[in-house]
Amino acid sequence: MMTAQRAELVSEPKTEAKPILELQSLTRRFKALTAVDKVNISVKPGEMFGLVGPNGAGKTTIIKMLTTILPPTSGNALVAGHDIVKHSAQVRRVIGYVPQLLSADGALTGYENLLIFAKLYHIPRSERQNRIHDALEFMGLSEFADKMVREYSGGMIRRLEVAESMLHRPRLLFLDEPTVGLDPIARKTVWDHIQRLRSDYGTTILLTTHYMEEADELCDRVAIMHLGKIAAVGTPGELKASVGEGATLDDVFVHYSGYEVDSGGNWREVSSVRRVARRLG
Repeated sequence: MMTAQRAELVSEPKTEAKPILELQSLTRRFKALTAVDKVNISVKPGEMFGLVGPNGAGKTTIIKMLTTILPPTSGNALVAGHDIVKHSAQVRRVIGYVPQLLSADGALTGYENLLIFAKLYHIPRSERQNRIHDALEFMGLSEFADKMVREYSGGMIRRLEVAESMLHRPRLLFLDEPTVGLDPIARKTVWDHIQRLRSDYGTTILLTTHYMEEADELCDRVAIMHLGKIAAVGTPGELKASVGEGATLDDVFVHYSGYEVDSGGNWREVSSVRRVARRLG
């Protein structure tokens, strides 16, 4: 049943624009485990593309390869025409990355966090103040610039991390579980700002999420991952139609992955994980 439908759903976007991201049989093995198995994906400029799947499906491993943190075992990928293996430095210049784990320093202010990232991105000294000011204003954090990040709410921290990743104005932004553990109001605020990145700057966004309603509402196309492979790709409407009339994206997830949707833990659990990660560096 899955094989026949998959052949119809796995298709490239109908556009003449050159893809900003191309995965070509991308594979990553960890000894006997194949975490990512010959994945082929093409993402066009300005698209918001979602990767969903149960824990261990290979989503984060894909992002780590695309951000040059982890080399592929075989296959390849091109980011804005740059080979992720041969031209890793060029790739890093055109991407932004917001990981699952905490990347903001709670012992610094929001402004100080952004200043560190501005230096890491080699933003010229003459431009740093304006870039930081613009980033804080864009993410709705201007009035909290001089406040210690440890006093920020979870949603504010996430918005600061997105601001950090956008300081150098990347063409492609990777978001790994960007709203996991946040309450519904904080999640909506974060997503409102992320949507503005695309509408105001034309930023292409690839994200992973456990929240099917997010993928359904925000993503132009969604790929369902299962055991390191792409089980299906399509618009949310195409995916739901493939399962049956009245189907939700939750139904699609279960149909192609064989798993119930996992929200990734509650706020207390996620906060604990991120605090431990920060202590351990």
